[in-house]
Amino acid sequence: MEKLKIADMVSTFTNPPIITIPLFLIICAVLSFDANGFDLSKFIVLELVSLVFASILPMAIILYWAKKLNTDKDISNRGDRYTPLVVGIASYFIGFFICLAFNLDYFLTLLLLCYAVNTGVVLLITTRWKISVHTTGMSGPVAALILLLGPIGAAFGVLYPVMIWSRVLLKKHTMAQAVCGAVQGFFLTVLEMYLYMYLFNMWVQGLVSLEMSILYILAIIATPVVLGILSYIHVGNSKIVFYLIETVFVVMFLLFAPISVALIYIIISLTSVLISYYAGPDFVWYRIINNS
Repeated sequence: MEKLKIADMVSTFTNPPIITIPLFLIICAVLSFDANGFDLSKFIVLELVSLVFASILPMAIILYWAKKLNTDKDISNRGDRYTPLVVGIASYFIGFFICLAFNLDYFLTLLLLCYAVNTGVVLLITTRWKISVHTTGMSGPVAALILLLGPIGAAFGVLYPVMIWSRVLLKKHTMAQAVCGAVQGFFLTVLEMYLYMYLFNMWVQGLVSLEMSILYILAIIATPVVLGILSYIHVGNSKIVFYLIETVFVVMFLLFAPISVALIYIIISLTSVLISYYAGPDFVWYRIINNS
C-alpha cells in the first residue's frame, strides 16, 4: 500500500503539465542568461508564455475533461484522451505563434513547436495504442535541457525509470507503453529542434550538438529499454544476460563517447536497479535482475 501511494505521488507530480513547471522554469532561466548576466524581464516573459501555454491551459482541459467524463485524473481510457490532446496541440501552437509574433527567444519558440508536433504524434499513436503521455511529457523538456546543458540536463533522465515503475505499478500502462513514450519523445525533440532551426533559419548558438545529444539520450534509455525487452522475452538466466549487456554498454560508452555520457549511463542504470530492488518481486524488473 505504501508503494502504491508513493507511485501515485510520482504519477501526479510527473503529469506532463505539472512536470513542465519546474523543468520549463530551468529552461527559461538558462535562456535568460547572456553576456551581460541574467535578464529578469526576459525570464518573466518566457516563463509566463511557457507557464500559460505548456502547463496551465493543458492542465485546465485535463481537469475539465476528467470531471466532465467522471473519470480519473489520468483519463485512463484511451478513447477519452483525444480531446485533451487536441486542445494541448492548439495551446502549444498558440504559444509558438505568440513567440513568433513578438520575436521571443528562438529556442523556446521552436520548443513549443516541437511540443505541438510531438503531441500530434502521440495523438496518432493513441488512436491505436495507449502510449504513455507521462513519459513522453517528461522527455520533451529533458531533451531541451540536454541541448542547453549537456550532462547536467541529461541527469534529469533519472526520472525515466522512476516514472516507468510508477505507471506500470499503478496499471496505467504496460511496460512497452511506458518505455516507448520517452524513447520517441527524446529523439523527436532533438531531431525536430535541429530541423526547425534549419527550416526557419532560427539558429540558436551554444547548443549541444545533435550527435552528442543523441549519445546522452542513448545513455538515458539504454537500461530501461533493455529491461523492458527482457520483460517480454523471458530468457533463461536473465540476471546474467542483463549484467552482460550492461557491461557491454559501459565498455562501448567508455570507448566511443565522452566520459560524461558514460557517467549518465551509469547513473540511470543504478537508478533502474535501485528502483527495481525497491519495487520488489511484484515488479518485473526485480525478477529479471534476480532470476526470480
